[in-house]
Amino acid sequence: MLVLVAIVAALGLAFANGANDNAKGVATLVAGRTLSLKTALRLAAASTFAGSIAAALFGQKLLAAFSGKGLVAGEILRAPAFFAAVGLAAATTVLLATRFGFPISTTHALVGGITGVGISAHALIWHRIVGTFLVPLVVGPLLSLVAAGALYVVLRRARLWMGVSRETCICVEQSQVPVPVTADGAIQAFRTNATVVSRPVSECVERYSGRVVGIEAQSLLDGAHVLSGGLISFARGLNDTPKIAAILLAVAAVHPNGVVTSVGVAIAVGGLVAVHRVAKVLSYRVAEMNDGQAFSANLVTAACVIFASRLGLPVSTTHVSCGSIFGIGAVNGKADVGVIGKIVAAWVVTLPLAAVLGWIFWRVFAA
Repeated sequence: MLVLVAIVAALGLAFANGANDNAKGVATLVAGRTLSLKTALRLAAASTFAGSIAAALFGQKLLAAFSGKGLVAGEILRAPAFFAAVGLAAATTVLLATRFGFPISTTHALVGGITGVGISAHALIWHRIVGTFLVPLVVGPLLSLVAAGALYVVLRRARLWMGVSRETCICVEQSQVPVPVTADGAIQAFRTNATVVSRPVSECVERYSGRVVGIEAQSLLDGAHVLSGGLISFARGLNDTPKIAAILLAVAAVHPNGVVTSVGVAIAVGGLVAVHRVAKVLSYRVAEMNDGQAFSANLVTAACVIFASRLGLPVSTTHVSCGSIFGIGAVNGKADVGVIGKIVAAWVVTLPLAAVLGWIFWRVFAA
């Protein structure tokens, strides 16, 4: 029964991960009006699934890190109750955050679950938790915040140096007046004037004018921005899938490739059917960005997550991507401090909440 609970918890966590995380790679595409929300989420789901499949080849270090070895005493690692409690604690935490529209870290939730179970079972190895997990989780968003702000300043100066300017449209209306004909057949002509009117922001078009290496600047930026969104989603699948698959591998005698694929499917499904609350918060409420600023944020996020995955460092895609968006908001002065404060508060609560749930679930299963 506990093996079955652990399997259901792991797949539930994968679904919750997709629901909470799928928009994080493509939120800037929506914010910069490069893609519609629906198209962006489909791109994210497909790219994340590709990253999940790639994790079967490149995710061995993360599989080992989240197996619990070296983090808790070896004897409880043979108990299905350990993985059932950790999986349920993490899944419950992420689903609760998703319900209220808070983008939190699945990595944080898993670390919290392991910590809570380890404390409850008197088996936690504290120094390994701090060194292996907490340091990368804290450094990741700070690094991305600074890097995104700095990169945007550099790219903006490069754009100006290449003579690429930014144009904003205005809407022009022209009234149409019927031409009357008098009784004697004469035509009366009226002069009509053009009128400048305001339109909603969604109808305005702001584009880059100029060419870079012979390519129209706006087309080049749009293509690079979409590519960066796909890269982040790919990196998220590469980084997150092994963390969840580790639970299944510990309790089920299944080939690793089959486990990774199952987790990837569950993440993709969650990212298509239950992602909209978090997607709208990240796309519209954190910071206002144009497409150039959004691309800078994405580029930094993709580089940080892929580099960390290659080194086996369990950084949070959530923290890195939000850190990049925060950095752009700080540079352009258009960050919503209230929304950012709520997101940071949710980050702070994630680990202790998951730890408490892990402690409770372990007590129940151990009994």
